[in-house]
Amino acid sequence: MLYRTAGQFKTSYRADQALFPVRQDAILLGLVLILTWVIFPLTASEFAFQTLLIPILIYALAAMGLNILTGFAGQLSLGTGAFMGVGAYACYKLITIFPWMNPVVAILLSGVFSAGIGVAFGIPSLRIKGFYLAIATLAAQFFLVWLFEKWSWLYNDNASGAIQVPNIETLGVWVAGPQAASITQYYVVLIVVTLMTVLCINLTRGTLGRTWKATRDMDIAAELIGINLMRSKLTAFAISSYVVGVSGALFVFMWRGAAEPNLFDIQLSFRVLFIAIIGGLGSIMGNYLGAILIVGLPVVLNTLPATFGLPISSATVEHLNIMIVGALIIFFLIIEPHGLNQLWRLIREKLIIWPFPH
Repeated sequence: MLYRTAGQFKTSYRADQALFPVRQDAILLGLVLILTWVIFPLTASEFAFQTLLIPILIYALAAMGLNILTGFAGQLSLGTGAFMGVGAYACYKLITIFPWMNPVVAILLSGVFSAGIGVAFGIPSLRIKGFYLAIATLAAQFFLVWLFEKWSWLYNDNASGAIQVPNIETLGVWVAGPQAASITQYYVVLIVVTLMTVLCINLTRGTLGRTWKATRDMDIAAELIGINLMRSKLTAFAISSYVVGVSGALFVFMWRGAAEPNLFDIQLSFRVLFIAIIGGLGSIMGNYLGAILIVGLPVVLNTLPATFGLPISSATVEHLNIMIVGALIIFFLIIEPHGLNQLWRLIREKLIIWPFPH
């Protein structure tokens, strides 16, 4: 009876198309916001910030960007890691060239450069699709990582070839760099991720989102009813790359603190793809569910054996993590292709009609 809908009448089309058609959904979201904005910052330790809270938000944002392209527009991409790198290096150059710039503004602007690169590599999608498009984005992945290594201007001719986040102060508070507190970085990440989530929800629920879905389901039929496929696909690449670029800037400036080109290799792209698959393609909430599972699983595997006094080496824990993630991907692809988001939908439907079976 937690999801009792008795008395919740819809008397207009606006009410029927509301973001929260059931009042309990809004209440649940309010509880989640209280947890993320108030409870977690007041109770979390340094370990929780650095291993769970901050990376979950960043990976969820990266998966959200990939989901716009693959889940909503149906365009396969294996170059997410490289586009995150474009955002990180763009933010680094903006901060070093304009040291007076607000870091949040620099992070949001860095996505513009990533969007431009994404559109450039998205042009082949006008002619190819499916496996061949995935190979084209994979080529972008390798090319951009090579560019990060060879173009010394990107890392200010540093002998180590790495970028180091400087100490950045805003309104008397260190928000990035070695002197920044984890709770400050957490709030910066939370603000940016919240803005990006609201943007993605509105885009996917609007005209542009319906255009992407039509292109995904059957592009020939979409073109026949008047949808401009070039505009649909390139806007998907642009917005997806923008969101991914912003997540890449957060990844380095608000979490890692430093980065080398190999940080954005193919493994990062696959990690974000796994989050999107397990969470559920074509959904917004699934990105957060997938990120919680993928980021939280290694932490659980590291702490559980010590809790029960089991002597398990770190190498064994790493192998177990890879095996479990692989098994989960196979499970969701075969049993539930729509991922954890669909499982939540089924639970929600059962709660609405409970205690009746159907």
